[in-house]
Order: sequence, then C-alpha cells, then structure tokens
Amino acid sequence: MDVTIADASPIGQHLERIAESQQVSYLVFNKKKIQLVAKITIGRETDNTIVIDNKLASRHHCLIQKIRDAYFLKDSNSTNGTFLNGRRVPPDKYVLLNPGDKITIGSSNLIMG
Repeated sequence: MDVTIADASPIGQHLERIAESQQVSYLVFNKKKIQLVAKITIGRETDNTIVIDNKLASRHHCLIQKIRDAYFLKDSNSTNGTFLNGRRVPPDKYVLLNPGDKITIGSSNLIMG
C-alpha cells in the first residue's frame, strides 16, 4: 500500500478521522440503536425491517439503502410522505443521510447516528 503525503501528515490523518466519524452507522428508533445494513425497509407491515405502529405510516413506507459507502433514504410512494429534517422527501428519489438527520414518518421519529 502506498502512503501519500496526506496520509502521513497530521492534517491528512485528522481529515481522515473526521471523514470516518461523519459516516452513518446506526439508526435510533424507540430509544434503541439499530445497526444499518445494506437495505432497511420501514413501514407498518410486519415484513419490514423496522415496523412502525402508526396509522400515518404506509404498509411499505420508505427504505434506507447503502450505495457505495453512504446511506440514502427513499420514500416508497407512501400516502403521507417521508420527512427528512422537516422537509418532504420526493417519491422515488434517493436522499443522502448524515449523522444527526431526523426521519419523520407520521408521528414517529428515527435519528441517524
């Protein structure tokens, strides 16, 4: 493995630590940490990875998908919409997730960690 100046310098190492700390690795729902995997489905139906018992949640409401080294949120054409930090996610569009982001489905909140 080749070592670059950026890797060997204190500034380069600091930037690498910041980049690693910015990666989303879990989701907090109902005071529980849920480890993120390649694909997580969220909705009212029991076949979802995360089941939300809320009448405002669609049966298959949205999903979180890992693409390369990042996680993205996608609304699955839900009836009442999926909100990221208070803004509605467009149906069938992937939106990048960052640590601290709040996903709202009906009256349920999920926080990215």
